[in-house]
Parts: sequence; C-alpha cells; structure tokens
Amino acid sequence: LQQDCKGELLFGDPRMVRMMRLAQRAAASRATVLIQGESGTGKELLARFIQKQSPRADKAMVAINCAALPENLLESELFGFEKGAFTGALQRKIGKFEQADGGTLLLDELGEMAFPLQSKLLRVIQEGEVDRLGGRQPIPVDVRIIATTNRDLQQEVEAGNFRQDLFFRLNVIPLTIPPLRDRLQDVELLLERFINQYSQLNNRFFQGLSDGARRFLLTYSYPGNVRELENMVERAVVLADGPYLELEDFFIDPEKMPDVDLLPPLPVKASPNPEAGVTSNSTSLTDLPLPAGTTLAEVERYMIYKTLREVDSNRTHAAAQLGISIRTLRNKLKEYREKYGDLAENQ
Repeated sequence: LQQDCKGELLFGDPRMVRMMRLAQRAAASRATVLIQGESGTGKELLARFIQKQSPRADKAMVAINCAALPENLLESELFGFEKGAFTGALQRKIGKFEQADGGTLLLDELGEMAFPLQSKLLRVIQEGEVDRLGGRQPIPVDVRIIATTNRDLQQEVEAGNFRQDLFFRLNVIPLTIPPLRDRLQDVELLLERFINQYSQLNNRFFQGLSDGARRFLLTYSYPGNVRELENMVERAVVLADGPYLELEDFFIDPEKMPDVDLLPPLPVKASPNPEAGVTSNSTSLTDLPLPAGTTLAEVERYMIYKTLREVDSNRTHAAAQLGISIRTLRNKLKEYREKYGDLAENQ
C-alpha cells in the first residue's frame, strides 16, 4: 500500500509502485514530465504529487486545460497579450507561463492542442522565453512543465497530429498510469476509501458490501477508471436504504444491472493460515501432475489451461480465478499459440 503525504493517491499494484518511485526521483529535478493515461486514472493527481515533492513545492503551480479552450483563446491564456493587440484587448494580460515563473506549469490534456499552436509552445520550451501577443520583445521565464494527455502521443506523431520535435521535448520523463482494469487489486483499497469518505460526508453508516455488489465491483472493467468507481460509490451511498450496499444501489437504471448469477467469481485469495500454503478450495502444488524439475513457465501454462477447462473456456472467469487481467490472459494464450501451435494446451 502506498499513499502520498496527503492521501490523494492510493494503490498497491506493483506497476504503480514502480511508477511512483520514478515520479519521486523525477520530482527532484526540473526535467519535463509527460504523464499519459486514460481519462479518470488520476493524471492530475500524479502531476500535483510531483510538484509537491519538488524543490518548487513552495512556488506557484499553474494549470490550464488545453482541451477546454478554442485555439485563439488558449494562445492568449498561455502567452498573454499587450493592450491593443487585438479588438477587445483593453489592457495587458499576463499569460500562464509568466504566472508560473519560478514554479510549475501543468498543461492538462496537451494532446488536444491545435497543431499551429504547438510550434509556439515548442519555442517557449526551447528558448525559455515567451512572446505576448502584440509584444515587442520576449520575456524570460523559468518554468518546470508537467504535461498530461489521454492520447498516445507517439501514435499522434505518426498520424501527423502532433509535432515530433515537441514530443521529444516533452518526453523527457514519460510516466504512464495503468488503467484500473489492469490493476483490479487496487479496487478494494479504493472501495474502502470511497465508502468511508462518502459515508462520512452523507452521515451514513453501512456494515459493508453485499456478496453480489462485491463480486461486481471486483470484476468490473471500469472504462471510466478511478473516477467512475468513485462516482458509483457516491451514488450507492446516497441511494442505499439497508445495512449493506447492494448491487442495485450502484445502478440508476435497473435494466443495466448485471445478473448476479452471470458475474465471474472473485479471484481466489490466499488462506489467512500461514501454514496452509494454499486456499481451502485450491489444489496443493505438491498434488499437481507435474514432474520434479518442471519450470515455472510450464507450471503457469498448465494452470492457465487447467483453469480454462474448469470454467468451460470462459476467459473472463478464468482471469478472475487466476487473479490476472483478461488482457494478460489473452497475451499469454497468444504467446503459447505462437510457440506451441495446436499443441499449446498439451505440450
């Protein structure tokens, strides 16, 4: 379990732990950081964590959402303008770069920035100075840039939508936040936090989750990531009228509620008895029909195909029982097919 100093980030997934260690090391520098990840994964929280851990923590952190403003307005917001620079410019305006001088500038959803404006941003990063609209001379600025995007900027470069030279300038410290569906073990940590948080805010008390609600929440794919999970929990806390949060409490439209009987089983957890070594409903490793000297890779392949047979080849159920994501299972099966062909299951 890892948290930042204010409890804004909560996770236990090994990939998240590694990424946060990189973020902490990067924070001590003034290097540009590029944070990529799907919407709702917590990119802005990570950016603010880096700023708080940096030598500029006591300086300004100025944020601007590049997706929220049209191109001409975004340009004036970023770089500022002089009085009379255009119709309606009745007085000088200081842009975000100047406001962040000595501190940090967060360029949120940078992948949405129009191509023509990218060249002007590149010049500011390269030269360390900004030109106000209508200005006569550049103004030096000392700004540490953290950029976030829900797009794959490498693909955007290849598609001609993003400048390659700007991408290289931004991609000094690349950090990618995995989607929640690929780190389902974090769901339980987040569930506990959000249930406690919104129960206190709404003066409610619950004994916990029903079995159906828990099965759904711990096997759902979360296309909206952490933001979706938080919204679902808040909704359930507000609507629930019993001692437990039930599955129906998480859905406004009953027609969208899944059938509990069709939900995949929860991933098997290790026995709390340290001497047991295996769960009560699992097979002891010493009972597996594999000879001594079998490699771990072969044991893994055996268990994957054994689990698939037991769940009638339902990959969702198999992934849940194995405690891995469906994507990981799919990649493993592809690897086995490429290596062993039709004999993959029996090789």
